[in-house]
Amino acid sequence: MDEDGPSAGGTTDESRDASGAETTATRDDGEQQGDDAMPGVPDPEPEESDVPEDVRKYARFKKMDGAQYERVNEFLRDRTYITAREWAIARLCSDFRTETGVEMTKIGENLPELIPFMTDTYTPQAVNQARSSFEEKVRMAGATFLYGAMCDFFTAEELDDVMYESTEVAKFLLEVEGVDLSVEDELEAEDRISSVMREVRDASAELREQDEE
Repeated sequence: MDEDGPSAGGTTDESRDASGAETTATRDDGEQQGDDAMPGVPDPEPEESDVPEDVRKYARFKKMDGAQYERVNEFLRDRTYITAREWAIARLCSDFRTETGVEMTKIGENLPELIPFMTDTYTPQAVNQARSSFEEKVRMAGATFLYGAMCDFFTAEELDDVMYESTEVAKFLLEVEGVDLSVEDELEAEDRISSVMREVRDASAELREQDEE
């Protein structure tokens, strides 16, 4: 037993050494052959991204990273007539407008890259449909609001309250999009809107008085 142990161990070590030498030689030969196989050929260039540069640099809605579509949609439904889809695409149509029109295809194909809470791509037709829906709702909401202002349903103070609430929601959406609103700009916008609405109300009152006469 004592003689077998050292003898077996020695054989094993020799085998390992021989095997290791062969492996090293094979690896070296392989590397040399590999080096000689394609001499002077540079490493392949990394593939460029298919995402357009202006899409990669688009910085709106970064505050919405991680947001779920359903939560965004619920927030908007409680405060406006538009959906999350219509909000996102309306902003994109404004930002990706060229001299020849809105880049519907680019918006649709890169929608998940542009908007954190949008997970699917859209066809140009689907983008245009959402855009048209947004426009229609804005027109209808505008007509409804102006009628409320012109028909003397609201007092001047109540109308100011309506305008204040509407302005706050609109400012919040702009800030979420990444628009930087200074305090001075906010106050100026509020004053101008209030002034216009007072003029609308006064002009409407004059028209009603003329009709009564």
